[in-house]
Amino acid sequence: MVKIIADSCCDLSPELINKFDIEIIPLNVLVNGQNYLDGLELSPEQLFEAVKASGELPKTSAPSVAAFTQVFEKYPEFIYISISSKLSASYQSAAIALESLSGVKGRLIDSLNLSTGIGLLVLRAAELAQSGKSLDEITTTLEALIPGVNSSFVIDTLDYLYMGGRCSSMEHVISSILKIRPVIEVRMDGTLGVREKVSGSRKKGLNALLDNFAKHKDAIDPSRIFITHTVCPEDALYLRSEIEKILPIKEICTTDAGATIASHCGPNTIGILFLTK
Repeated sequence: MVKIIADSCCDLSPELINKFDIEIIPLNVLVNGQNYLDGLELSPEQLFEAVKASGELPKTSAPSVAAFTQVFEKYPEFIYISISSKLSASYQSAAIALESLSGVKGRLIDSLNLSTGIGLLVLRAAELAQSGKSLDEITTTLEALIPGVNSSFVIDTLDYLYMGGRCSSMEHVISSILKIRPVIEVRMDGTLGVREKVSGSRKKGLNALLDNFAKHKDAIDPSRIFITHTVCPEDALYLRSEIEKILPIKEICTTDAGATIASHCGPNTIGILFLTK
């Protein structure tokens, strides 16, 4: 059977990882001079406490070529699905690792996405692998699905983007005063962009996500969607209840974002991620 491999940015829960027998390669998160393996040694809660105490933004880095090699060489046939190559060097490191190996059949797929936008592809790949599909069949199916992944998040604070140099000080001050919450989306080319800026209450930001979901409801694959967040479970429950009113979904998976994603978006970030047909 083809082994499905992903990096920790896929933000799948331990239960889903175990259920589908997925191999996860962790990214690195550097906090206060200490390196941690995402998903294994650092939780978002611990990350936010460290940032609050030190005022220093964490840094993230791709797994090493050696880390990829160590995993790839275990499996005769595998598919690795990476975070967008526009957002991380993970895909490039994986390519170097695969090139150095002989006697293995591997495929690398650039998800052009992040978080459970990757997770949607990973679970579909695992289902196909479990049904006995070949390396080429799974690869072809996934590549066709990539343009149909819809990933968007509402960010509660620009503090992390500001500390990371991703927005100007003026934007940061104005947004704080006006309580503007950007809705970030993953673009077709694998980069991030602001879809809209929501002013006012947090609930307006959550409803902006629901509006986007409702707009696509006729095209959404109803078999599985994700609600993924950084330590705001009550908001996840609200989104779930509202989604159920919009469209019957077979499986709504709620997951916590890992420390890598949390490092860049901060606390109280939440998103709805789905596949369109």
